[in-house]
Amino acid sequence: MLRRLFAHSAHLERADAACVLGTVCFGAVTERSQQDPRLELRIPLDLLDNERPCADFWLGAAPARVERIAGVDVATDGELLFGWVQIDERAAGGLREAARQAYAAIFGALDGSQCVHPLRFWNYVPRINQPQDGLERYRHFNIGRQEAFLAAQRAAFAGAPAACAIGTEADKLAISFLAAKDAPTSIENPRQISAYHYPSEYGPRTPTFSRATLARKSRPTLFISGTASIVGHSSLHPGDPTAQTAETFVNLRTLVESANTKLARSALALERLVYTVYVRHAADLALIRKQFALEVGEHSAAALNATFLRGDICRAELLVEIEATGTAA
Repeated sequence: MLRRLFAHSAHLERADAACVLGTVCFGAVTERSQQDPRLELRIPLDLLDNERPCADFWLGAAPARVERIAGVDVATDGELLFGWVQIDERAAGGLREAARQAYAAIFGALDGSQCVHPLRFWNYVPRINQPQDGLERYRHFNIGRQEAFLAAQRAAFAGAPAACAIGTEADKLAISFLAAKDAPTSIENPRQISAYHYPSEYGPRTPTFSRATLARKSRPTLFISGTASIVGHSSLHPGDPTAQTAETFVNLRTLVESANTKLARSALALERLVYTVYVRHAADLALIRKQFALEVGEHSAAALNATFLRGDICRAELLVEIEATGTAA
């Protein structure tokens, strides 16, 4: 069984530490966690509601072992695998090539492991909304990512894994990923055009991700991609963080309902998911938090344990993006 835990590294129980597959640290982290530093990725996104650094721990069901496969450091318990890569785009020859190289390395590592099926990618893209050579940098990233998927003969359209792309001020492209021995089920949102079918106005290559994936081994786990105020392929409610948050939750609720339909039972619920909320403008935090609490319940575990980060979203007009993970009851 997979567990996701947001905590300060000092609060991780000794029994849990052995099962950690990987750690992603946010905020001004000054201390190493208890895990192998090769599997501790540090992301320069500020926490908006917590003075202390926070880490995103992914825990498997059994003690994890660290391996180096095709030049990529990973940790696996045999059923699940976590890893990450960082590439300096200046050394790679640009963001497009950095994305292509990063994903080629990841697929090489997965092909050399038992866990060949990617469940979820987290892409941290430097200066994601800035223009470069006539295109927004996110679109350069999408070109390289899709080229790597196609070259590796991976599902770049229907069946693609869940993902998000968040902008940072870092110098390197950073990608963390979670994979499994068994293939997940991809889920799309009937309210939205699938990202891999977006029209050409969104760039020469479409984004490569599904709206969610459902891992069905043991206790089913839902991975919801970065989700925003998009209906069809259009961004809604420009300039209104409250309305964007509410619209985002309509999409989240639709994905949870779709997952429950595939499971043939109401095993997942909004108030039991673990959320990361990316906020473009820190000044909007209070409004976004208020609407978030209305959607999941002010005193629910989801509201109490959500993590709010200051990050740029893949479209300049979007003010909030929400991702979530949940294990079926």
